Amino acid sequence: MSQYDYLIVGAGLTGAVFAHEAKKLGKKCLVIDRRNHIAGNIYTEEVEGINVHRYGAHIFHTSLRGVWDYMNQFCEFNNYVNSPVAYINGETYNMPFNMNTFSKLWGVFTPAEAKAKIAEQVAAENIGEPTNLEEQALSLVGRDIFEKLVKGYTEKQWGRDCKDLPASIIKRLPCRFTYDNNYFNDRFQGIPMGGYTKMVERMLEGVEVRCGVEYKELISEQPDIADRTIYCGPIDAFYDFKLGTLEYRSLRFESEILDEENHQGVAVVNYTARDVPYTRVIEHKHFEFGTQPKTVVTREYPADWKPGDEPYYPVNDARNEALYAEYEKLAAEEGDVVFAGRLGGYKYYDMDKAVAAAFDLVKNELGVEIAK
Repeated sequence: MSQYDYLIVGAGLTGAVFAHEAKKLGKKCLVIDRRNHIAGNIYTEEVEGINVHRYGAHIFHTSLRGVWDYMNQFCEFNNYVNSPVAYINGETYNMPFNMNTFSKLWGVFTPAEAKAKIAEQVAAENIGEPTNLEEQALSLVGRDIFEKLVKGYTEKQWGRDCKDLPASIIKRLPCRFTYDNNYFNDRFQGIPMGGYTKMVERMLEGVEVRCGVEYKELISEQPDIADRTIYCGPIDAFYDFKLGTLEYRSLRFESEILDEENHQGVAVVNYTARDVPYTRVIEHKHFEFGTQPKTVVTREYPADWKPGDEPYYPVNDARNEALYAEYEKLAAEEGDVVFAGRLGGYKYYDMDKAVAAAFDLVKNELGVEIAK
């Protein structure tokens, strides 16, 4: 006899949404995670009274009213607006590219002047059909923006020259011709007051959770532990990589406590120069308007990935997409295992899209429709 209706592998957003909804229907669930904590990559831990984003900056933003209302059951969001700054060679620029950026770059004042400058630089490149990322970016925003704000950051992020990256990675580089530094266009935006971990704790209230548990080890000991499994781990690892290994880009973080109240004046600074090894510096207290006497900063380093490292960004090139399609065929034959989440589906999700995908999972598996 199974002990549980559902074994949910992964205590991140996907697993938490599904567990919450299954529990409401009276299903007995066990959530496991191989890490020693819940909340997946949005995990926050308190350091010096500051909620530190252990796995990089996470800002909840969405235009999906249903998703926003749903998440507000579990926390109160503050009014944080993401307005990062880009730094290169002693100069700072506002992100995303907006009138403040263009004014700093070229001394222009009106949107018409900025548009004309970009059009002039794009025309000077004389690029027909872009064949790589560099040509794609140059054909969208011209040389100045590309060299100062795109090239170095992108090459660090992907670990290769922009000429060696496919044009498809950058489908667009949005330019906003207003003096507005808000990075996102979404209707709703904020950070959970008290941190993401407390939010996920509330989502999992009343559900049995075990951390530090490997799925394969649990199943080898108790193969019939649950009637069905929601598997949010890497799909290729589930099959012991028998068809090959799906590739990711990884990240490495270095954090330190500083004996100062305010280190950089903003939550996120992007370092766009190629010779600076990290891509950004996060000062966590600014996410929640902290006034603590000390501060915590984290440097974020892009890293090559190998099995055993934390997978962050799927490398969705032709080879990996073809390999994933083969794993997907195997997954379709699994009677009692459903693959979900960014690792189970080999797909990058913003947080709101992860929640929306979890709504689809709930509908397909439990027959409950949640409005997006």
